[in-house]
Amino acid sequence: MAELRAAADGRKKGGLSGGLAQPAGWQSLLSFTVLFLAWLAGFSSRLFAVIRFESIIHEFDPWFNYRSTHYLTTNGFYEFLNWFDERAWYPLGRIVGGTVYPGLMVTAGLIHYVLSVLHVTIHIRDVCVFLAPVFSGLTAISTFLLTRELWNQGAGLLAACFIAIVPGYISRSVAGSFDNEGIAIFALQFTYFLWVKSIKTGSMFWTVGCCLSYFYMVSAWGGYVFIINLIPLHVFVLLLMQRFSRRVYIAYSTFYIVGLVLSMQIPFVGFQPIRTSEHMAAAGVFALLQAYAFLQYLRDRLTRQERQALFYLGVSSAALLVFLTVIYLSCIGDYAKIHIPIIASVSEHQPTTWVSFFFDLHILVCTFPAGLWFCIKNINDERVFVALYAISAVYFAGVMVRLMLTLTPVVCMLSAIAFSSVFERYLGDDMKRENPPTDDSKEGLGPNIKSIVTMLMLMLLMMFAVHCTWVTSNAYSSPSVVLASYNHDGSRNILDDFREAYYWLRQNTDEHARVMSWWDYGYQIAGMANRTTLVDNNTWNNSHIALVGKAMSSNESTAYEIMRSLDVDYVLIIFGGVIGYSGDDINKFLWMVRIAEGEHPKDIRESDYFTPQGEFRVDKAGSPTLLNCLMYKMSYYRFGEMQVDFRTPPGFDRTRNTEIGNKDIKFKHLEEAFTSEHWLVRIYKVRKLENREPLDHKIRVTSNMTKQRSSGKKVCSVCVCVYVKFVSVACWM
Repeated sequence: MAELRAAADGRKKGGLSGGLAQPAGWQSLLSFTVLFLAWLAGFSSRLFAVIRFESIIHEFDPWFNYRSTHYLTTNGFYEFLNWFDERAWYPLGRIVGGTVYPGLMVTAGLIHYVLSVLHVTIHIRDVCVFLAPVFSGLTAISTFLLTRELWNQGAGLLAACFIAIVPGYISRSVAGSFDNEGIAIFALQFTYFLWVKSIKTGSMFWTVGCCLSYFYMVSAWGGYVFIINLIPLHVFVLLLMQRFSRRVYIAYSTFYIVGLVLSMQIPFVGFQPIRTSEHMAAAGVFALLQAYAFLQYLRDRLTRQERQALFYLGVSSAALLVFLTVIYLSCIGDYAKIHIPIIASVSEHQPTTWVSFFFDLHILVCTFPAGLWFCIKNINDERVFVALYAISAVYFAGVMVRLMLTLTPVVCMLSAIAFSSVFERYLGDDMKRENPPTDDSKEGLGPNIKSIVTMLMLMLLMMFAVHCTWVTSNAYSSPSVVLASYNHDGSRNILDDFREAYYWLRQNTDEHARVMSWWDYGYQIAGMANRTTLVDNNTWNNSHIALVGKAMSSNESTAYEIMRSLDVDYVLIIFGGVIGYSGDDINKFLWMVRIAEGEHPKDIRESDYFTPQGEFRVDKAGSPTLLNCLMYKMSYYRFGEMQVDFRTPPGFDRTRNTEIGNKDIKFKHLEEAFTSEHWLVRIYKVRKLENREPLDHKIRVTSNMTKQRSSGKKVCSVCVCVYVKFVSVACWM
């Protein structure tokens, strides 16, 4: 073991396995080359969406981020902080600067500004589209630095290559995915690297750098809470393991104070670090650390028995307090997930399946426990941190699909440590080792085992690369606003219904028209159609969303009263019955009912939309309440006359694989305004009451009449003047 450790130390310092010293220049060149290739591979693998479709913003949230970034670059930072968005949450509006993490917008805006100074002409949209692929290279570098501090340089290079192409990270960083996580994972890894350096050195320089990186993380993503809980947990475990040192005291005390002050400078965060429960663990560990340091100071003044009694009492009390806090916060989280339907309705908030783990991590799922074992076997302060990182990330990733993103980096690091250890064991040159003599019959066994193990490892890595490429190109490179289908001959059809509908709204409706839709599409309507929406993806006002859900799940007359109270001009829905699109509003309808029932239990009951047997059906056996609600009627209006396939009857829903039950649908207060080519997006206009005109129309009419009267007075004055002049000339003559 001592020889292996010495060999590993020699390799870490730049030596080769054969005992020959590797020149530092060649080692640096090799590391730079590998990191550059990892960056290039990561950037290239994220361009499938741009190559197959075009340079476009994906999904839902990125459209708001792009719209905000465009406003920032056009009007400046201070105008952005004070921006009141009138097109969101009508009639409430939204103060954007105080309700967003501005790091993403500021980063893209700063890059655009630097390129403009360098006279590189590029649209801000293209900066937003390619920002995440560029930052994937920075994430690979920060992962390399962190893994090198935890193990050695070889493991760091492997970790950089893993995280550059692993699907668990690519899913949030493809070209066009202009979301907070695209830059936040880099900030997360870089903060952890600087924290490890701070623990190892006890230097104020590294700790202040860690605070600045943490500040960037706070400005970019709400996942900074993971940092502000993991680092205090690391310090707390070090105290329990009696690994307290001056380095730990300096690092954490500086990090907590400076990081606290910096994080409070973000308007959206404000005083949360000193008020909310998720920050209390950091404050508790800070107080415990001060008490522990004070006890260390008193060590020489107390007897041994008194020191032990005081120490165990303090540690037991702190451990009990932390345990009760964790139980309390877990109960709060479970309550929110169970009793707030809008949280549970998001697919990313569902528990993670085993298939998802393999799909996003592939072989790394099996190898990262080995890397964790290597770290625990050779434990030190920084490896305690990575062990806690792995255990906590596995737990949270199992609770919620979205948090797979926080698990992916540590899986790449520990898997790299496992592969690196195996390669060092079976590829190292053991000519310098003093092995006991062996029989001639066994001399050939060693090289054979080395070759077999090496080939197996290389095959696993090749399979991992192929899997990552396939998943990235097929699963994570399709923008949600552009769909693609394939014919029997392999040719591809592009379904551009979303942009077709948004463009129709932009060109054929009044600039101040108000569009009601489910909250999933609010950001896209505001960003692409530039129209006012009632609700959007910033799901902060549950009662307002519930009111929209109530309108969708009520009959037409009741819904019309709600829409009148909200000044709704158009209603937009998504219907996939023609093409078999499973993400339409009928499949989301029960969440609308549940959210509405939470705020209006007397008017909306989920049981009314099920059959007596407890089934949700859209055919003739469906609930009468469902068959006559507004969402059902808007989705299936005129659909009963349509025969999708000669093998199916008219009104056959491909998504639900059934014939609809209500084909005779007529509207009293709505009229069909637009239906996209494949019926994916349908827009209805809300009729105004007879003998009544909207207030803005009256204002425009009154203004036009005033202008006409004023212009008429001017014409009359001119005529009088001409007539007087003509009479004067005639009299003079």
